[in-house]
Amino acid sequence: MKKDQMIPGRRAVLRIAACLGVAVTTRMLTAGHAEAPGRPATPLPTAGPKAAGPKASAPLKPSSYRLQPMMEGVAPRYSRPALQVRKEPLLELPELGRSMVLTFDDGPDPRYTPDILRTLRQYDVRAMFFVCGEMVEEYPDLTREIADDGHLVCNHTWSHPLMPSLPPSGIRSQLVRTSEEIEKAVGTPPLWYRAPYGAWNQHLFEIGAKLGMEPLAWTVDSLDWTAPGTDRIVSGILDGAGPGVVVLSHDAGGNRSQSVAALRRYLPWLLDEGYRIAVPYR
Repeated sequence: MKKDQMIPGRRAVLRIAACLGVAVTTRMLTAGHAEAPGRPATPLPTAGPKAAGPKASAPLKPSSYRLQPMMEGVAPRYSRPALQVRKEPLLELPELGRSMVLTFDDGPDPRYTPDILRTLRQYDVRAMFFVCGEMVEEYPDLTREIADDGHLVCNHTWSHPLMPSLPPSGIRSQLVRTSEEIEKAVGTPPLWYRAPYGAWNQHLFEIGAKLGMEPLAWTVDSLDWTAPGTDRIVSGILDGAGPGVVVLSHDAGGNRSQSVAALRRYLPWLLDEGYRIAVPYR
């Protein structure tokens, strides 16, 4: 036998070793990618919790509001990072400079929201609309019109309950359902939320932060919800005007004709006084 020839047994051993080497190398190169449906995949490291996801053959659109399962070993296409949990809501936004923020709660309502939108459009200003999920479900086209005009569509719960009276699961359901309905209507999720009646608790702050939303209250209550008369609504807002002030008004939840009329009067006055009407960015 020549020196460069191998005995049959040794040749067989090396062939087996080579095959094993190829298999190991292939496994290393494919680690971290989705595997065939039904087989476990190598998970990617993540900062948050992960649950078993749907099969790759039938991917689901990831939602912005839940702790979503991951596609087998593949990072989700979209996620909302949790925010710092606040102890109280934001009452004003002084970082906006000589600007004021106009907010409208409880809508949309086809009786009053369109008139408010027309006035805001006339003066080329933007506002924040804290909408209720059940109203968005009923009037998705009007909700879309709000967003198309450049206003911020924000979360005001599904049915306007007193949130501290609910268990954490109920609080989460109110916020999640509304956020999902908003995203269905306008294509983007809300980044701000407001508690009905201005009633907050720690569970509400914690759940809102996990859903990626900031809590916003108000500086000036127009008291339009009491229907005090257009003059009193106007004077209350003008008396409270100032840099960073957040004004609470309503476009639904009752007869809001006074709110519509008041906006037509105080908005041009604020602009003439040098205030900008702005919305916050995140």
